[in-house]
Amino acid sequence: MGRSSTRSDSPALKRIRSGTGSTRASASVRQSRTTWVISLRASISFHIEPWPVARRPEEALTSGVARAVLIVPTHFGRDVARGVDTVVQFLVDASDANTAKLAAGYADQITRAYNQRPPAAQRPGSVQAAVRLWYNPGLSSKKFYGPGIFVLGLSMFPPLLAALAMARESEQKTILQVYVSSVSAHEFLLGKIAAFTLVALAECLVMLVVLFTYFGLGFAGDPTPFIVATILYAFCVASFGTMVGATIPSQVAAMQVVALGGFLLVFLLSGLIFPVENIPAGLRWVSNVIWGRYYIEIVRDTLLQGGGWPAVWLKLVIIAIIGTLFFAMAWFRMRRMQLET
Repeated sequence: MGRSSTRSDSPALKRIRSGTGSTRASASVRQSRTTWVISLRASISFHIEPWPVARRPEEALTSGVARAVLIVPTHFGRDVARGVDTVVQFLVDASDANTAKLAAGYADQITRAYNQRPPAAQRPGSVQAAVRLWYNPGLSSKKFYGPGIFVLGLSMFPPLLAALAMARESEQKTILQVYVSSVSAHEFLLGKIAAFTLVALAECLVMLVVLFTYFGLGFAGDPTPFIVATILYAFCVASFGTMVGATIPSQVAAMQVVALGGFLLVFLLSGLIFPVENIPAGLRWVSNVIWGRYYIEIVRDTLLQGGGWPAVWLKLVIIAIIGTLFFAMAWFRMRRMQLET
């Protein structure tokens, strides 16, 4: 079988991989294959790109490069030219149930349009699309929203508690004792962040029980990327809350900022409810700095796809960088106010 790839120009789909592995063939065979590929390229929903035949098609899904894989057999053109019905395989990443339904529907429509060509262009053979849904065959919405609810919970409560604790120190002026003490700014901040990181990890354990029982999820592959990512994400959200509390000396204002950054932005711009590709282009760039976007992709990969380290290592690095930036901003704020000894 040969494969090529298709990227979606519609915001609902990201990419599709399809195949065209050709050998020496007659002009009519090549024309049959070309007509089929042209019908795909003519669709406003898919964008075709090459995919190496030697690589497994599922790698395009687990790596996040594609939303679906279309595999066209090598004998496709020959069978159509001879009048033999031909089956092409369409593998869809169903971890996002809504996008999977759209992809399968588009593929069926393109196939029907190809088979219903005008009589002058009609060929005896027809094409049948065999759609296979991967990772979530039943298109269960629980398996899509479960990881999102898990990430949203970790994004809300630990940073909120950290921000309120830090802002309360400023409101009650107890932070002055830290400024005149021998405790350095980074030591004080690391103690605060470590405490709320443990709170986040405890919340993670409770929510994992809910994911494994009510939502029916489980580890699809190597869990070590998820474990490392969870620790880094707990540090990231705790650093975010601590940074907000250290910058804003008001519990009410700090709570509002955390609600905006820890809830609203993660809820709307991380791909939790709908794919990032559906976000208007003018706002889509904001999602690149939303820490929840990268963690939710890691969680879905661990619980549904099982791509492992090759698929998520870069996202772990980005979460670590964002968390370090939050810590640096909080440290810079406190270092300026601390007395020199």
